Amino acid sequence: MSEVKIAAIMRAGAYSPNHIGNDAAIMNLVAEQLRKRGCEVKVYSEEQFLAGRVNEQIIVNMCRDPKSISMLQQLEDSGRLIINSGYGIENCVRERLTRILLGSNIPYPESLIVNTNEVVKGTLNKNEISQCWIKRADSHAMHKEDVTYVRHAEEAQEMLQEYFLRGIPRAVISRHLAGDLVKFYGVKGQPFFYWFCPFVANGGSYSYDVLNSGPGAIKTIGQKIKKMCQRAADELNVKVYGGDCVISSSGDVNIISFNDWPSYAPCRAEAASYIAKAVMAEIKEFRKH
Repeated sequence: MSEVKIAAIMRAGAYSPNHIGNDAAIMNLVAEQLRKRGCEVKVYSEEQFLAGRVNEQIIVNMCRDPKSISMLQQLEDSGRLIINSGYGIENCVRERLTRILLGSNIPYPESLIVNTNEVVKGTLNKNEISQCWIKRADSHAMHKEDVTYVRHAEEAQEMLQEYFLRGIPRAVISRHLAGDLVKFYGVKGQPFFYWFCPFVANGGSYSYDVLNSGPGAIKTIGQKIKKMCQRAADELNVKVYGGDCVISSSGDVNIISFNDWPSYAPCRAEAASYIAKAVMAEIKEFRKH
């Protein structure tokens, strides 16, 4: 029997909207990579974790349920090794994410954090915010409607009312940023970083004209994105991460979402190896104490 015993906890289906298969696939690949490195890995559902069935001292997890996050924090405080940290997962909830990134001067859209029963039309008009995104602030997204694009202040007010009627108490309203959408995936402490523009990959061209001139410009902007995202991962206390950002036509880059343990769908096999390496490095440090 292996000396290193690891619990790998899957994400509950309610917190994997449209990604249940992809989320399961990356965790299974990471578990396989850890087994190849001599670890004994047992895979649990998030429901089994909530039921108290996980006893391993080392936990890698994709948990999102608020009760799971609280349990992870308690276990971390009691001395277990938790990846991602429950505190880091909580930091990726929209309101905390917005406050941390803006407070750390990491490029992020101008945003308002509001109660869903507030009247916001006047504030949006005053700040000249028309096109914007409304995102639930109190939890990780569970439905596609938890992140909604609106075209003007009146529509924003109507959508906020819908959030209120759905029982969502808080929302983040972020200014829409025009430009190229970028998806990124990283692993803290490892050289791995993958990014791509999904619409450009499908045959379009970059809004950022310099990028259309060749691979040198693309490499430069990629290094800029990587540096910014690594800094965000540090501030948020997340080791396994991904998300989205936008490159404007002038070359500015803003993070618009940052996720704890994404599915890594376009780079899964390579990412799993680096995630396993990161876990092994953390175990080595953990055992020193």
